[in-house]
Amino acid sequence: MNTSLQLILASRSPRRLALLREAGFDPVPRAADLDDGDLTPGSASPAAWVAALAYLKARRVRDTVPDGLILGADTVVVKDGDIIGQPQNSRDARDAITRLRSGSHLVITGVALLSHHAPRLAMTDTARVEVGPISDRQIDLYLESEEWRGKAGAYNLADRQQAGWPLVCHGDPATVMGLPLRRLAPILREHLGSPVA
Repeated sequence: MNTSLQLILASRSPRRLALLREAGFDPVPRAADLDDGDLTPGSASPAAWVAALAYLKARRVRDTVPDGLILGADTVVVKDGDIIGQPQNSRDARDAITRLRSGSHLVITGVALLSHHAPRLAMTDTARVEVGPISDRQIDLYLESEEWRGKAGAYNLADRQQAGWPLVCHGDPATVMGLPLRRLAPILREHLGSPVA
């Protein structure tokens, strides 16, 4: 445990930042200079792909800071073996939500922890989400809100549950929202000490 290490979040995701703060940590956000939209998974499995992206993001940030515990993460939705990432536009978002409704899919989040003083750690966590019927009108209203932007699979679990969408999560809900905190929080405490009160 090194209580002097600063936790640095290699992500521009406000949801990941909020999840860490809600868990009692005090991360410094520093987005990686990496556009994963320019990359393709090739023959990699979804789990291997998100783990690789998490590592690449953490590595990019680690190369620019003198010290700290760098946390990189990436999340994908997987439906029938296909990766559904962040939608590029409202048509992509509509296609994603239409495909996910009235069925189940997997959400996989990969995490990488890097520092200049400790071995790297990488892991993935998977949750399954069941989606009930969502009407075309509900999708239209959601697309108009633009809340789909920047979200794997075009949705955020907590936001959509609060909006009344029929979503049931089997696994860690935080994994679906971008960080597998049930597994990650104890590891962070081990490296950083107890979270702030």
